[in-house]
Amino acid sequence: MVEFRRINTTLVVILLLQFTAVTGQNPLSLTVGAGHNLTLPCERVIKPQDKCDSTTWVHSRDGRTAEELIIHGKINTNGISKAKADRLNLTEECSLVIKNITLEDVGLYSCRQFPKSGGKQQGADFQVLLSVIIMAQEKHNDTILLFCSVLTYKECKHTVKWAYEGNQDDVEITPAACSSRVIFASHLDQKLLKCNVRVIKTGETLLCDAGPQSSCQKTGSTPAGRNDPPGPVPDWLRFIIVSVGLASLIIIVVTVTIWTRAKGNRAQTDDNAVHNDEDEGVVTYENVGEPSASIRLH
Repeated sequence: MVEFRRINTTLVVILLLQFTAVTGQNPLSLTVGAGHNLTLPCERVIKPQDKCDSTTWVHSRDGRTAEELIIHGKINTNGISKAKADRLNLTEECSLVIKNITLEDVGLYSCRQFPKSGGKQQGADFQVLLSVIIMAQEKHNDTILLFCSVLTYKECKHTVKWAYEGNQDDVEITPAACSSRVIFASHLDQKLLKCNVRVIKTGETLLCDAGPQSSCQKTGSTPAGRNDPPGPVPDWLRFIIVSVGLASLIIIVVTVTIWTRAKGNRAQTDDNAVHNDEDEGVVTYENVGEPSASIRLH
């Protein structure tokens, strides 16, 4: 019974890992400061294409509604505002270029491939999560309040804190979820303030200058924390993975069948010797459907 459970668990784990290799893709996460330009890659572009006529880009801010930005290589001027359309463009590789990033650009972007206009989508979406860093400033008499925040898609996945290179007693820093506030006297040099934004999942850190028109510089990432999505899986590799999975399943089923019959024969021999009437174990092979299966003992 213990051996059956081990076989069952091993088989399920193997097939789940193979299934993840074929279909499990994590969205690419990008964080940028407001006012910057950014290029969102699409790593599943099918070829050949004439001016990205097989590529469509879709944007969702809340996960419930979505708008088409690019349809078969052309900016959707009828579906989005002119101001937004003027900030969009495509590269020769069909990557999406967004100029002068604003708050409305936060969200999930999906790059989709259609072999023919009006035809069915080929393959899965290539997705990009875009988060935007914003700065806000308020002045009260001789005191200045600076806010640094990260707007994200759904839950917060960043840490935000102010760093001051001068005397810490001159400033009052208050951290919050995906945001941080600093209060200081107006005569202090704002250049000594930096907003430190860290992406929790990848370890990537951005240092942003204080002020509404701030610039952000990447300072590095933690290699152990990287979670870059794998590239697209070619069709030939998909075929090999699936074939190996099916072959492994057949080998395991045949092995278990032989083992079961041998065990049944031994049990029958023992019954004849000691006159102990017991039921022979029955093995049921149940195919749950690609790409997982289970072997259960009843």
